[in-house]
Amino acid sequence: MTKTLTRSDLIEKIHSKIGISLSDASTIFEDILEEILTSLENGNDVKLSNFGTFSVKNKKSRLGRNPKTGIEATISARKVISFYPSKSIKQKAK
Repeated sequence: MTKTLTRSDLIEKIHSKIGISLSDASTIFEDILEEILTSLENGNDVKLSNFGTFSVKNKKSRLGRNPKTGIEATISARKVISFYPSKSIKQKAK
């Protein structure tokens, strides 16, 4: 079974590759995530070269059905975050 890469794993890799303290690596990582989230909240796309693009999509309200009971219900309009991987990421994942 494969291991899931976690936030802590990424922070540890930053710490070991750059040679900074774990707290500094954690701060850098958190700041990067915060910038990405702030940009998405403002309606902007986030493009990371050779990785992919994050964007916010508006989903319209629609009629759905509970698969267990078959009862119809309205699914409210909402915003969702989409990720589109770059071509190089798609090729590496094959």
